[in-house]
Amino acid sequence: MATNTQLINGVDFIAFPTKDWEAARKFYGETLGLPFGKQWGGMPAGEFETGTVTIALMQVDAFNIDFSPNTTPLEFHVDDYDAAKAELEVTRRRVRHGRRSTAGSASRRSSSDPDGQLLAIHHRYATGAPSSS
Repeated sequence: MATNTQLINGVDFIAFPTKDWEAARKFYGETLGLPFGKQWGGMPAGEFETGTVTIALMQVDAFNIDFSPNTTPLEFHVDDYDAAKAELEVTRRRVRHGRRSTAGSASRRSSSDPDGQLLAIHHRYATGAPSSS
């Protein structure tokens, strides 16, 4: 008997590789201010919470995996783009800022973590169009 239930109904976590667990832990926890979830036993890996998706950071050499940075950005949602940008620029100077783009219905600024993985802060405009500021 067939059902109309959806097979996949969420994302538990997304794994990001790192070459240096301690540096990544400090960046995601202290620089970005994400709450630490849990360490993966004695392994150099652990989880950080975003409120919607857990980010699992794995020092890949401990898992016999070759390091390759993620080259498409992980987009962090922010409610107030200008306030988040200012906070990262002033009090968290270790974030390397890339360019800002305003495309149609969103505003975003990209940067990278200590391993060179692309990250961005992102805010969709409620009306679907950019504000005039």
